Amino acid sequence: MFEATELNRKNQKTERLWRLLFLMMTVLLILPVLIILGVLIYHGGPMITIDFLFTEPTNGMTAGGILPALVGTVWLVAVALLVSVPIGIAAALYLSEYAADNWLTRSINLAIINLAGVPSIVHALFGVGAFVLFFRFGTSILAASLTLAIMTLPVVIVATRESLQAVPHAFREACWNMGASRWQTIRHVVLPNSVSGILTGVILEVSRTAGETAPIMFTGAAFFLPFLPQSVFDQTMAMSLHLFVISTQVPGVPENLPFGVALVLISMVLAMNALSIAFRMVLRGRKKW
Repeated sequence: MFEATELNRKNQKTERLWRLLFLMMTVLLILPVLIILGVLIYHGGPMITIDFLFTEPTNGMTAGGILPALVGTVWLVAVALLVSVPIGIAAALYLSEYAADNWLTRSINLAIINLAGVPSIVHALFGVGAFVLFFRFGTSILAASLTLAIMTLPVVIVATRESLQAVPHAFREACWNMGASRWQTIRHVVLPNSVSGILTGVILEVSRTAGETAPIMFTGAAFFLPFLPQSVFDQTMAMSLHLFVISTQVPGVPENLPFGVALVLISMVLAMNALSIAFRMVLRGRKKW
């Protein structure tokens, strides 16, 4: 049996101090989130009723519910995902599996990084010029969703590329030695083993898309529209813009109403993320490595 030396005890003490420091840093990160959720639940919880969720705003948006904004947000997120996810995955596949390491590829990677840092208001102005005016989509769900899709493309591309590169290169070599083509290897080996990582990018995109205000304010979101959209060419209310409007633009709003809208918005984002995370965990559990 070995007896701990003075050096061992000193190392153990140092290890405990570092562990405590990291624990405190983790708590400091989580604490603001818990406080925000607590405040929203305390002030906004009494507002959450069936009528609040499934009726339209009334009395100049000082009463009634949030159904048009809730449905509109689902429209915006769904269409943005349908556009950005296939394009983002295709771009990541090209950069990771096909593109050579040359000036063109490096320029594309630099453009992706720069696109991720562009302020959302700049994306909004681009969406107005490109989709509202040039393509003549007008102020619509389609124009707003395309603007959101372009804004979130870097997230999907980067997450997908990192997930593809995490698949061991030996898997590819084994397939090639068996006579499989590059596309067959990607389709049957690389993609199935990287889906869980790709979903990470989708989760981040959902969170950002649902909470953005500036891009949709100019391209498709309406100040007040008390009916549900029928197609992607209609305007719609959105939760983020509705929260901004009743918090800053509408007089006589009950004190708890903005908290209720914020609580529903963050709950919707958390629910979407939870479903994606659960699906990702199921896929990750099927990995053989």
